[in-house]
Amino acid sequence: MTDQTILDHIKQILSENFEIEPERVHAGANLFTEFDLDSIDAVELAIGLQKLTGRRIQPQDFKEVRTVGDVIAAVQQLLAA
Repeated sequence: MTDQTILDHIKQILSENFEIEPERVHAGANLFTEFDLDSIDAVELAIGLQKLTGRRIQPQDFKEVRTVGDVIAAVQQLLAA
């Protein structure tokens, strides 16, 4: 799966669940400071990504995630495992 595919899915989740404009979503965007997400919101994002990957995302896999790029890397690592 490409980084762009994952990014597009993240944009869709953030737009549908949190009303964040897709054009604001880029790899360097901080989920917590730029989009005002909290830990519960991060769980919702992880659930949406589970649907994309077909794999369960463990909380510790998202513990260090801060940016959209971190999310992409975490998903790629999950898919490679």
